[in-house]
Amino acid sequence: MRENGVKKIWARGGAVLNGWLSVPSAFSAEVMAHVGWDSLTVDLQHGVQDYLSLVPTLQAISTTAVTPLVRVPANEPGIIMKCLDAGVYGVICPMVNTRQDAEQLVQWCRYPPAGTRSFGPIRAALYGGSDYAQAANDTIAVMPMIETEEAVKNVDAILSVPGIDGLYVGPVDLALSMGLRGALDPTEPAVWSAIERVLQAARTHHVYAGVHCATPENAVKMIQRGFQFVSVMNDTYFMTTGASACVRAMRQGLGTA
Repeated sequence: MRENGVKKIWARGGAVLNGWLSVPSAFSAEVMAHVGWDSLTVDLQHGVQDYLSLVPTLQAISTTAVTPLVRVPANEPGIIMKCLDAGVYGVICPMVNTRQDAEQLVQWCRYPPAGTRSFGPIRAALYGGSDYAQAANDTIAVMPMIETEEAVKNVDAILSVPGIDGLYVGPVDLALSMGLRGALDPTEPAVWSAIERVLQAARTHHVYAGVHCATPENAVKMIQRGFQFVSVMNDTYFMTTGASACVRAMRQGLGTA
């Protein structure tokens, strides 16, 4: 089976630089795949992607060695299994708040006897290889999101579930669940305390920790704090900021800003 680049980086002690795809375009995904990310996550939760855009997006990513991941819209077996059958090599799942949530997530990502994933890797076997069914359980990365105060309280129980490879912190939702102002690069001491608790739990349970960031500078700081999977904004943000800077520079040059 094709190697999982994310797990390979983790195994050698490195940190994964992950891009985020919210635009339902194979071409924009292909462009993102060629700029140097280690992995790309197709966002089916908050982006404007859906399953019909996911498949050509994955096909575009497969023109490179970049590892394809997905953030599913919910902890629900149908969409999780369908995304896996399309060829994603990792599942980031939102709103995993309890051990039972984590157990269900693992069950739906693993073939029997380790789980209850239904067999039918229609594109996954083309992308992964003829031995996909035999190797998928060990190759696919499973990453619940820790993004609520409840999840932080239950983090040790969640991460003790066999089959969890990593976690993904959602700083904005975490802060909002605590009644605080949400920010991708948080400054609230209570949010930092919660994040540090999650990081410590990751170390205890030998699970890799991921987080979403607003800037590359903060992503570097997060890696230095112990995170081994970082994302910075998304493709929409990069297109918007780049285009805005161009228009602003022209208007300033013309004196019409």
